[in-house]
Amino acid sequence: MEGPSHSSSTPTSKKRNKQHGQEDESDGEAQKKKSKKRTDKTVKKEEGEHPVSKKPKRTKEEIEEAKQLKIKKKEEEEQSRWRWWEEKKYEDGVKWRFLEHNGPYFPPDYQPLPDNVHFYYDGKKVKLSLAAEEVALFFAQMLDHEYTTKKVFRENYFKDWRKEMTHEERSLIKNLDKCDFGEIHAMHKAKVEARKNMTKEEKLAVKEANQKIVDEYGFCLLDHHKERIGNFKIEPPGLFRGRGEHPKQGMLKKRIQPEDVIINCSKEASIPVPPAGHHWKEVRHDNTVTWLASWTENIQGSIKYIMLNANSKLKGEKDWEKYEVARKLKSCVDDIRNQYHQDLKSKQMGTRQRAVALYFIDKLALRAGNEKEEGETADTVGCCSLRVEHITLHEQLDGSECVVEFDFLGKDSIRYYNKVPVIRKVFKNLKLFMENKQPGDDLFDRLNTNMLNKHLSSLMPGLTAKVFRTYNASITLQQQLKELTNKSDNVAEKLLSYNRANRAVAILCNHQRAPPKTFDQSMANLQAKVRTALLGLLHTVAYHINIYLRMEGVRKKAAVKRCEEQLLKMEVQATDREENKQIALGTSKLNYLDPRISVAWSKNVEVPVEKIYNKSQRDKFAWAIDMTEADFEF
Repeated sequence: MEGPSHSSSTPTSKKRNKQHGQEDESDGEAQKKKSKKRTDKTVKKEEGEHPVSKKPKRTKEEIEEAKQLKIKKKEEEEQSRWRWWEEKKYEDGVKWRFLEHNGPYFPPDYQPLPDNVHFYYDGKKVKLSLAAEEVALFFAQMLDHEYTTKKVFRENYFKDWRKEMTHEERSLIKNLDKCDFGEIHAMHKAKVEARKNMTKEEKLAVKEANQKIVDEYGFCLLDHHKERIGNFKIEPPGLFRGRGEHPKQGMLKKRIQPEDVIINCSKEASIPVPPAGHHWKEVRHDNTVTWLASWTENIQGSIKYIMLNANSKLKGEKDWEKYEVARKLKSCVDDIRNQYHQDLKSKQMGTRQRAVALYFIDKLALRAGNEKEEGETADTVGCCSLRVEHITLHEQLDGSECVVEFDFLGKDSIRYYNKVPVIRKVFKNLKLFMENKQPGDDLFDRLNTNMLNKHLSSLMPGLTAKVFRTYNASITLQQQLKELTNKSDNVAEKLLSYNRANRAVAILCNHQRAPPKTFDQSMANLQAKVRTALLGLLHTVAYHINIYLRMEGVRKKAAVKRCEEQLLKMEVQATDREENKQIALGTSKLNYLDPRISVAWSKNVEVPVEKIYNKSQRDKFAWAIDMTEADFEF
């Protein structure tokens, strides 16, 4: 349900469930998961694992009726949409005037193991306390995963598990290798299979129960408009995995209680009711922030937030402001570049280091690299936190080319490897910075992210290192679209050009991904379809040549043209999919590319915006779709 609602009350809270939120949570994650499920399902159907019963063909009248119903629904959605971008903005950092919600939905309490399921230690049956049993279940659920074979994961897990044990249990259980979780694991697998094999009626009952939860906790009233909450479920306890080889993998993510949660709502609103027997840590009425609830998780000590959905006013305004700041950089970026080029010759070593860092952030779209406490996360770095070991200098004997080789773990433990030619001044400075240093020493030992951003804000209000990333991503997309797009191409070819432009940005920003597990199978299926279409085309051509020979003057081209278009479309699709195998387009599309560039392009080259953005993305960027003209320039 979307659009304005002028009721000033929401339902009271009763039950709660899982899932957490972060202020900077990627909007693409949920979409990736949904996409993977769809892909897996499609492959299984194509392999014949689950025969699909054919649906009866609809009549022309039924098809037309469904089409009109879809159009009507779309019109109603547009009419009810809150067009906040047409309203006057609040001043002095105010985000809202009224905010009411039901608080987070907590995961259910732990249910003890059935009497016929046991845990064994050193071959003997052991009845664990509830707290220890729950943590044992977390490990048992992951036995099929390679995580449970990793030394770091096992050591971290065992250390945290023992903290949850009673004194007697700790005295007995001293070696993880002697623990037998087999029966618990078997029970878990049986439950998973049971869920897969639910009847239609059971699935419907689960769906209805989930919908009730969404209806009660998934919406709030923001300035008396009904808005969807993005992540209203608190994540259940479990074992931390992290990305890559995270040093804290296997640690226990503790259960979040209402006493850990800070609620934020307006003074006039009804305060959410906590679960029976509990109370909130605090209730605030801060209309200068956009979160509805927050708490601190125990693994990293980071603050988690419940925020509004990506298509809400608060998220949309934040996006709009982000891209406007990046747009402003366009007018002064040449002056900033001239300045840091001059600073490469500064007598102050700190100024030189700042200039080289800015050169990399601007040229390579590197992340600045926020400072973190020792041991807080995996060994990931950004530009300002690069160490001597992360770069290698290569120089031609005649000095004609200077190349810097980067090799480090970036955000989410994704490897950044790149060989980049640089100007001689930068190369000479790097040599200087590396003198008399060990591999583990900081490359920029007189610079940190705060110092860099403070300098940038003095050059342009609101300017940070991150703005450079947004600016360079957006300007690259705009330039690539101009170079690659041909208006005479068909829609499929234009979309290939769009995706290639988007890929250029993803490569610039190092948005990589592992090839999907189903990639080879889905490509094989697509190639099979291409072969079928080609045979169909040849058959159609042969048939009409035969007709033409028998019926002089009669030319039937329509069927041949349809086959040609179908074949071309699939060939373009195959090319696009192959090129996109190891590049993640979603992150840049959702977080770094000004959507107005894409909307203007779609209007210019007559490609429906639905071909670029799916439904949830169109909702997220409704403000851009509504207000952008074809002549928009970033």
